[in-house]
Amino acid sequence: MRMLIHVKFPHEEFNAHVRDGSAGGRIKRILDELKPEAVYFTEYGGRRGVIIIADVAEPSDVPKIAEPWFLIFNADVEFHIVMSPAELEKGGLDKLAKKWA
Repeated sequence: MRMLIHVKFPHEEFNAHVRDGSAGGRIKRILDELKPEAVYFTEYGGRRGVIIIADVAEPSDVPKIAEPWFLIFNADVEFHIVMSPAELEKGGLDKLAKKWA
């Protein structure tokens, strides 16, 4: 299942990794393991962040994805199911509207 994963870094912990030169290598290691479809670096409410699009085959994959961010950066991680327009259409909104209206 395609997931949008938000990773939000706390300033103090992330700054320590930036200062000691380890932030980039640690992020690369996590992303190499995850093999995401897309990665975008951004900010959330003034904090550094990452938006990741990745396939999560099973719920049991969530710890493998989240724990490196938790353990290395003390980051917050959120998972959101996402779909393409074609997938949304396949969901049958027309039929659901008739059933539940």
